[in-house]
Amino acid sequence: MTKVALVHDWLTGMRGGEIVFEAIAELFPEAHLFTLLYVPGTVSPAIRALPRTVSRLQSMPAAEKRYRHYLPLMPHFIEQMDLSGYDLIVSSSHCVAKGIRKDQGARHISYVHSPMRYVWDRYEDYFGPGRASVPTRLAAKAVRGYLQNWDRSTSGPDRIDRIVANSGFVRDRIREVWGRESSVVHPFADLSRFFRPKSSGRNYLMVGAFAPYKRVDLAIEAFNRMKLPLLIVGSGQDEERLKKLAGPTVEFLGSLSNEAIADLYSKSKALVFPGIEDFGITPVESMAAGTPVIALRAGGAAETVTEKTGVFFEEQTVGSLIDAVMSFEKGEVSIQDQDCRARAQEFTRVSFQNRFLAEVGQLLGTPRT
Repeated sequence: MTKVALVHDWLTGMRGGEIVFEAIAELFPEAHLFTLLYVPGTVSPAIRALPRTVSRLQSMPAAEKRYRHYLPLMPHFIEQMDLSGYDLIVSSSHCVAKGIRKDQGARHISYVHSPMRYVWDRYEDYFGPGRASVPTRLAAKAVRGYLQNWDRSTSGPDRIDRIVANSGFVRDRIREVWGRESSVVHPFADLSRFFRPKSSGRNYLMVGAFAPYKRVDLAIEAFNRMKLPLLIVGSGQDEERLKKLAGPTVEFLGSLSNEAIADLYSKSKALVFPGIEDFGITPVESMAAGTPVIALRAGGAAETVTEKTGVFFEEQTVGSLIDAVMSFEKGEVSIQDQDCRARAQEFTRVSFQNRFLAEVGQLLGTPRT
């Protein structure tokens, strides 16, 4: 019997990466979970049911709230976890999980949401001027080179036998940063939530965490200028700053239930998606509700949204976004809700699990080296 270890960076909530990890975990119900940090009560019953081992990060001061402050120590913590005796390692990684050590002869397949984004393409988003305090920026600069070197050195075939990227966009970054090839298996949306009939709403919608790279600020400025209604669902590190930017037509709704968000999708004119995401689940959710997407033609959105389900803008600027929104306002764009729903049906949980199992099968079907 194959002994399986599942590895995930940290478990502090059920965001996109954790929902994907849950779907992977369902494929290996007898597996043992390894993670840097586990916060009780923040994850789904399926994940809670797994026997687990946590790293030394769990015992560090204030780790549950300030775990990202321990980023320089995370490579050491993940490498100290003992996976002796496991035949198959399945990691879900956007930070350090893919750097786990394995026994000689063990197989490791890693589902990669991104190379360590904090030290590569998203470095300025997290640590640039105005994004972090001066001491934090200085500390990040001091350890960036070390973390980049570790990220590269632990991405070779001696650590990872097969890499699966969550999008073509991430596959290209893996090739550029790690020098490795990878296959692509897109994540999925919970389509069962989107059963309401589409109604013709006037407002536009944004959904997601207020991380810098989401570019909520760009959308706020655009809708301030157009004086059009924009509803924003979510919370996060930039919330206070963003609320100060918002004019009278921009409304923050806070964090809402999945049911309330599904209802908003169905009643909105379009979803606004101005950031560059590794994949981006909200465009798929919007299409599942029959609602078109206004997206920057970059990142994962360029792979999920089509000309029949949305409108792209080419530059990450206020003016370019305004031009795309005005194409809706002037009636220049006509998108059918059935086309949106049909596109979303290509991103189901079952199709993801079947494709990921096929990747595992290909790995196990190749001779050990």
